[in-house]
Amino acid sequence: MLSDKQIATLKQRLQEMKTSVEKELHNHKGYENGEGYPENSVGELSDVDNHPGDLGTEKFERDKDYTLNEHAQGQLAEINAAFRRIENGTYGYSEHSGKPIPYERLEAMPTARYLVEEQED
Repeated sequence: MLSDKQIATLKQRLQEMKTSVEKELHNHKGYENGEGYPENSVGELSDVDNHPGDLGTEKFERDKDYTLNEHAQGQLAEINAAFRRIENGTYGYSEHSGKPIPYERLEAMPTARYLVEEQED
């Protein structure tokens, strides 16, 4: 069982992670409303004056940004879920077996929901 001090430390770490992820999402502004999705235009009216390599590079960059944004949104969801577990008293216990998750694992990965051996399954 985690002490109040350990939970406070982990909450602080989760808050730092959340701030970092929200900043990352803000840097990729436009993806949340569809403006930045890969299928959207690169701002050219015609493909004629662009070299095919330029178009490929632009598409690659949009795809990369989209993927990074999706990853950040997933991280934010995991962080918010960890905060909910703290609030309802289930934080630090495996969602699979109900056994306590070691503090060392939570230090390394504050959003952990399973024991290491259960995560591998």
